Amino acid sequence: VHQLPARASKRCREACISAMMGPSLGPVNLFGEGSQEAKGEQARMSSIVGALAIADLVKTSLGPKGMDKILQSHSRGGSVSVTNDGATILKSVLIDNPAAKVLIDISKVQDDEVGDGTTSVCVLAGELLRQAAELIEKKMHPQVVIGGYRLARDAALKALRAAAIDHSDDEAAFRQDLLNIAMTTLSSKVLSQDKEHFAAIAVDAVMKLRGSTNLDQIQIIKRIGGTLKDSYLDPDGFLLDKKIGVGCPKRMRDCKVMIANSPMDTDKVKIYGSKVKVDSVAKVAEIEAAEKKKMLDKVDKIIAHGCNVFINRQLIYNLPEQRFADAGVMSIEHSDFDGTERLALVLDGDIVSTFDTPERVKLGSCELIEEVMIGEDKLVRFSGCPNSQASSIVLRGANTHVVDEAHRSLHDALCVLSQTVKNTAVLPGGGAPEMLMAQAVEEESKRVASKHVVAMEAYAKALRTMPMHIADNAGYDSTELCAGLKAKHHEGRHTWGLEMDRGGLGDMVALGICESLQVKEQVLLSSSEAAEMILRVDDIVQCAPRQRQQ
Repeated sequence: VHQLPARASKRCREACISAMMGPSLGPVNLFGEGSQEAKGEQARMSSIVGALAIADLVKTSLGPKGMDKILQSHSRGGSVSVTNDGATILKSVLIDNPAAKVLIDISKVQDDEVGDGTTSVCVLAGELLRQAAELIEKKMHPQVVIGGYRLARDAALKALRAAAIDHSDDEAAFRQDLLNIAMTTLSSKVLSQDKEHFAAIAVDAVMKLRGSTNLDQIQIIKRIGGTLKDSYLDPDGFLLDKKIGVGCPKRMRDCKVMIANSPMDTDKVKIYGSKVKVDSVAKVAEIEAAEKKKMLDKVDKIIAHGCNVFINRQLIYNLPEQRFADAGVMSIEHSDFDGTERLALVLDGDIVSTFDTPERVKLGSCELIEEVMIGEDKLVRFSGCPNSQASSIVLRGANTHVVDEAHRSLHDALCVLSQTVKNTAVLPGGGAPEMLMAQAVEEESKRVASKHVVAMEAYAKALRTMPMHIADNAGYDSTELCAGLKAKHHEGRHTWGLEMDRGGLGDMVALGICESLQVKEQVLLSSSEAAEMILRVDDIVQCAPRQRQQ
């Protein structure tokens, strides 16, 4: 074999590469047909713009005078909901931009972790990205911005924890703190007109939990009719939104309750996919009689447990219901999964599916079960339950939208309160923490001798925009108010914030406007991490959509 000279072999290699790259000498496409890629500056700006669009969407909902959004669904019969809850708005929006989805995810996490601050976390992340975009346009590297943001976040967190007030040793003062937090949380919701009433309901319900964060023990029942002020907490009972069986006693004392999840119907043979051939109608009657006997034997086994109340998750048909009524046993059917689990918790009993071992079954107990009327509807009330942590809240309202929004608002307040009972530190509200953190970041930046200073100042600027949005949403002059607030904080009055009822400044502690430390910490950490994550992006690869089979 003749060996080609070095120059000839080089020419061959170049020819091969040229053939591979095609006639246009364009770059090799690594991705399949339909895939897209955005690199460098384009990818970063696409991410930042998407995140800012989401922040601007919920920005007008921030604060006690925030505006509501109407969410209309096309899939579920055009159902409409009216809300200003950040997590609810963002859950309902279909988004294509990947960075926008990051903000939606942090809002969901905020909702799951502490229940409140879902709008604040998105708006703050958006403002941090807005400030970072300006620095990147001035040719500052994203990693330098991220480094400055981390230094600023640590300084802000330290200042936030130092400013916290803890009244956990004084029961009366701590209860007042909880009421203030509940009223502050509810002041930005539909319940703001009756916030004192609902704050008292929420605090009473959470105090009954005695430190537990299991909100399943607080049942919220929604009933249309009346006004929001007609809502109440049932102090010594638990309500079940069901009816007592026909012919059964409607009132029972010293109840021994069996909670079951078992089929109690007689009109079908429970052998699926089978065929039964009979040669006469009499044989059909025999099968029916056998089914009835089987069901009646099952009812007799249940009664043999010594219970005088039987609550089943599934249906109870007429035959077993009649047998229970004859035996003087109260029966309640279809208590659904949620109701059954909650009843087992409240009555301190087991959920039973088989009835052959009565000695192993723990029956629930309570002093009194009776039917009560709420509005036009009958409900079953359990009084004197062994688990005194459980409670029921009845929400009333003019229409479905009001009651649903009241439910969301009250749930937020309950989440925040249950977390505050565990982590008892509180902060003044009304934009005071943001101003305090911004000042702390600026003070810390004076000790840093590097390019990170510029990013730290941008972080402080982003924090100061939060009270500006609160003032803007209330229709006040945000520039003047925030300038005055900044001056107050430089004088050392760190408890001063925005008082939005009169449109001025005030001492938040004296006015009783408080927020939970944990909510503010979570907002700060989540928004900083989300902003850092989006700033790190320099390449977006979108996969090709899967081809449908024709």
